[in-house]
Amino acid sequence: MGIFERYLSLWVALSIVLGVTLGLWQPDVFQVIANLEIAHVNIVVALFIWVMIYPMMVQIDFSAIKDVGKNPKGLVLTIIINWLIKPFTMAGLGWLFFNFVFADLVDPASAQEYIAGMILLGVAPCTAMVFVWSQLTKGDPNYTLVQVSVNDVIMIFAFAPISAFLLGVSDIQVPWETLLISVALYVLLPLVAGVFTRKILNNDQGSGTSEHTVTQLLSSLKPWSMVGLLATVVLLFGFQANTIITEPETIGLIAIPLMIQTYGIFLIAYLAAKWMKLPHNIAAPACLIGTSNFFELAVAVAISLFGLHSGAALATVVGVLVEVPVMLSLVYIINHTQHWFGSSNA
Repeated sequence: MGIFERYLSLWVALSIVLGVTLGLWQPDVFQVIANLEIAHVNIVVALFIWVMIYPMMVQIDFSAIKDVGKNPKGLVLTIIINWLIKPFTMAGLGWLFFNFVFADLVDPASAQEYIAGMILLGVAPCTAMVFVWSQLTKGDPNYTLVQVSVNDVIMIFAFAPISAFLLGVSDIQVPWETLLISVALYVLLPLVAGVFTRKILNNDQGSGTSEHTVTQLLSSLKPWSMVGLLATVVLLFGFQANTIITEPETIGLIAIPLMIQTYGIFLIAYLAAKWMKLPHNIAAPACLIGTSNFFELAVAVAISLFGLHSGAALATVVGVLVEVPVMLSLVYIINHTQHWFGSSNA
């Protein structure tokens, strides 16, 4: 495990502090960055997200999809949690808390935007960071690769319609064109770039050395991926610095249903994995893919649809704030309940 994975919570926390500090100190600089948009897509945010996601996409080998039949139960669990349960429980919690529980604490317009941000998080199951969570729980790396590959293919087709449906049910109207552009920009294009990169390397090398070459490339790209992640966090918290400082209670209100959602989904998935008698190294990543979020996509879409300073963008940023410590707590739980499951086998 590298130094980044070992101290992930610390690096993210430092990036959050740095982002808020810079946002308060140089708000005009962040406003200039905020204005760098093309078709409602912020260029700087898109660049950092691409720097972060591309190495992860190179890591995904879609030829691994042929192995889905080797242990289908883990994949079935992942798909059911990701696409049939999680988006709807997130929308339900957002609607419950901001239309009823917190109704007297938040104005209706802001409440709708917070719900929208939560929905976007709920419809974006983890793609990139799941490799880190899987490694921390000693998950089967090959099977994690299969799960992520299948998940990404589904996301290309399912993210936009499910998001539009849940936002529409919540009386939040969004342009389909912006949703589709976001999926193409932050999911489809990085995936295609990763596929072509692997193909080029495989064509240039013999079968015995191609995977070694991919590993070498990933090793050289990994620091840039981390730079992209931390720079994105700095930027996002810089944009929301004033709100974070002046309205800390709002951050707390958003964090409550997000944490309930995360622990609740994990409980459902983990108990289901035990009932299905999955081995630990399959159960761990299967549960964590659905529990964690592809927050990069959620943030980018929220910004494109509602703007950098919107409540929806703030909700997705709070998702970043909540995710790392919560996920690390779940990693701790998984590692200390390994004896609940059968012996590891791929």
